[in-house]
Amino acid sequence: MLKGLGGLGDMAGMMKKAQEMQTKMAEMQDELHSVMVTGESGAGLVKATATAKGELTALDIDPSIFSSDDKEVVEDLILAAIKDAQAKAQERAQEEMSKLTEGLGLPPGMKLPF
Repeated sequence: MLKGLGGLGDMAGMMKKAQEMQTKMAEMQDELHSVMVTGESGAGLVKATATAKGELTALDIDPSIFSSDDKEVVEDLILAAIKDAQAKAQERAQEEMSKLTEGLGLPPGMKLPF
């Protein structure tokens, strides 16, 4: 490509790949806002829906769990559903990142910042 410049030709190729990667990462970031995951607790009595970026978008609570005596249980179920949704969101985002970085020759499991 750039004969006589040693490894600089490879450097130009690497820079081009880095720019393409940056563009793809930006696109993926936008897409993660539209990918939804749902976390559950209490065998589905409480469901929390979040984007793959971890933003909580909905909370569905079965009315059967409401009782003044069970306030702490309800709070625990809600918290557990939210945490489950956040964990699934993080897992999904990592899956999407892995797809994006497959061809870069990075070590398996290497986490890149979001």
